Amino acid sequence: MNAPEKLKSDTHFSHIKPADTQFLPGGLRDFFLYRDLGVAKATNGKVIAHLVKANKPPVDGTGWHYHVADFQIVIMNKGWAKFMYEDKVTLVEAGDVVHQMPGITHYLFDYSPDMEYLEIVGPADFGSVPVSVGPAEVPGVTPWK
Repeated sequence: MNAPEKLKSDTHFSHIKPADTQFLPGGLRDFFLYRDLGVAKATNGKVIAHLVKANKPPVDGTGWHYHVADFQIVIMNKGWAKFMYEDKVTLVEAGDVVHQMPGITHYLFDYSPDMEYLEIVGPADFGSVPVSVGPAEVPGVTPWK
């Protein structure tokens, strides 16, 4: 029996261990810390995967916005976050998986101090476009103790 022909790829193998990278500021939001998982480099910018965690209490949240991306997945690892997706409040808790369809207007407005999620987005250099007026009123935040 012949071995199947290998597929050619312009991506590279990557294996990142927790000690290989650290949580750093400088991502999309200054109130979060980001840990790069090496996927953007391995895929030549096709996809980014990073861990995101709370760094500061929520004040104004992300504001209404949408992303210019082909796909975006959020997997909540720890804690919780409250989003407005269009006009609906959505509580995302540890273990939940959210596919944010391209172009959906949303607002992350509250989160727990231990919130941490894995975000996978394609392409890696996706855009975030602010929306001046959202489709609904945003509830208040839960103060951190």
